[in-house]
Amino acid sequence: MMNATTKLSTAAAFLLAISAIGLDVAFLGDRGYYLVGMVIVVAAILPFVVSFEARRPHARELVVVAVLVTIGVVGRAAFFMVPQFKPVAAIVIIAAVTLGPQTGFLVGALTAFLSNFVMGQGPWTPWQMLAFGLIGFLAGLLFSHRFEHVGVYEDVRSRRRSEVRQLAALCVFGAVSVQVLYGLIVDTGSLLMFASYGVSWQGWLSLLASGAPFNAMHAASTVIFLLILAHPMIEKIQRVKVKYGLMQPDPVDVPLTDEDLILLQTTSADLDVTEADTHELVGLHA
Repeated sequence: MMNATTKLSTAAAFLLAISAIGLDVAFLGDRGYYLVGMVIVVAAILPFVVSFEARRPHARELVVVAVLVTIGVVGRAAFFMVPQFKPVAAIVIIAAVTLGPQTGFLVGALTAFLSNFVMGQGPWTPWQMLAFGLIGFLAGLLFSHRFEHVGVYEDVRSRRRSEVRQLAALCVFGAVSVQVLYGLIVDTGSLLMFASYGVSWQGWLSLLASGAPFNAMHAASTVIFLLILAHPMIEKIQRVKVKYGLMQPDPVDVPLTDEDLILLQTTSADLDVTEADTHELVGLHA
């Protein structure tokens, strides 16, 4: 769960990203997309950094994020010849459900920004960054708590049923979020890119209708990549999280009460522990 500071920083990040895009459309004529892209990158980093408020940052966490972004960038470039058939949304969703909504937002925004150095930068870049970042953030909010205890089941059959339900839910979310959320944001951005030709409800609806088949292709590819990648990647990332304690709050030193000290001394006597050992152990918690 996000604390108040994290919620505030996340809201500020989205407000900053949307404001940057709006100012670019209103005053720069979509020509400041590099600057807006950097602003969104900073906005995406903000909630991720604030999440370290209650714990120390670890280099391993940054390495995992960097690897996921790299997989997204390489995966998008690898399928550049197939329009809209890309694994980016699937990678972003997997990152979000395993590492949290802030990481999902960061991976989505960075993947869109960096991969467009290969695919081509343009006024569409900030809109794609916002769309992928929002998909990652929502995926983390909806599903991250469901994958905190992956692998703990009573038997193999219950584990398989749970995995099938979780995968089905991810696929439904992936299809709907790409078709509706990504399509709505990017297609609206396309309309505003050509605002000089006039903006109208009829033009917007026409653009949404013409983009629907491409968004459907993107949604279908997201489902396919989730079916292929979700289970093995989530399992591996969860193992890394458990092994290295990633994205976990640091343990808090709680002072021992008088009752704890009495219990410790009584237990020490039962276990034939010397008084010096007891004082040494108590001194560690003083």
